[in-house]
Amino acid sequence: MEKLQYISQGFTREEQELNIRKALDNGVKWVQVRWKEASDEELINLCESSKKLCLEYQATCIVNDSVQMAKEVDADGVHLGLEDLSIQIARYILGENKIIGGTANTILDVLQRIDEQCDYIGLGPLRFTSTKDHLNPILGFEGYQKIIEKLKNKSIEIPKIYAIGGVIWEDVEQLQEIGVYGVAVSGQITNKPSIVNEFKKILK
Repeated sequence: MEKLQYISQGFTREEQELNIRKALDNGVKWVQVRWKEASDEELINLCESSKKLCLEYQATCIVNDSVQMAKEVDADGVHLGLEDLSIQIARYILGENKIIGGTANTILDVLQRIDEQCDYIGLGPLRFTSTKDHLNPILGFEGYQKIIEKLKNKSIEIPKIYAIGGVIWEDVEQLQEIGVYGVAVSGQITNKPSIVNEFKKILK
């Protein structure tokens, strides 16, 4: 599973598509299509074009929140928030071979996600981010450290945890030392797509 996820950004479909293409051009191999403000019609069009783009670049295409959209465009999977459809129902709808990721903010969320057998966990936020309207309590590096230590103390195998929320490439080394599997990045890659190379070098 790729260690770098790009979470798409943009206020219009054109902006979204351009940002996704630039990220792919610079070596991103995993795109999560996220456009909260879009109408259903706009979003399905973006998901369709993103799936085609990802196929062209041999990248993974994940749809944020909507299991229905992921199924309709035959995306590689879906990423679900804690308020969204359950992992179990999503698995039933999408089938066993699709990737299902889940958001988490606390140790209890992480344990729930492990129990639900999602394929990876997006744990965050690391720090303040303007891309989310309702921001969960900020974890900081210490928050990740505590959660991973608690899992180790319970002798639970560490799942594939991605740090999310205000993550920049300068954070990667410290996050990996803590035991985080990968990172999900939005702003820094949108603003400077060439930074993907820096992420790839450091994400061992």
